[in-house]
Amino acid sequence: MTRKTGAIAALKKLEADREKLNQRQRELETKAATELGRVLLGTGVESFGAKHLKQIGLALGKMGEEQALEQLGISNHLATK
Repeated sequence: MTRKTGAIAALKKLEADREKLNQRQRELETKAATELGRVLLGTGVESFGAKHLKQIGLALGKMGEEQALEQLGISNHLATK
């Protein structure tokens, strides 16, 4: 029976570890959202509706950084200043 008990204990530990990881992920997602918000504040996009801002973000994310800059007519040299 030691094997069964060992497997049960291992499953319980795994579940506890998974919950800790989920909590850590939620914390990091909150920090990342704060960082992104700070970057965007003052750019003018804060006046966009949440739905449209998300659509814009998804579209830009699908393009990738270089293509998005090109499509918007922003040179990479100017974007880094």
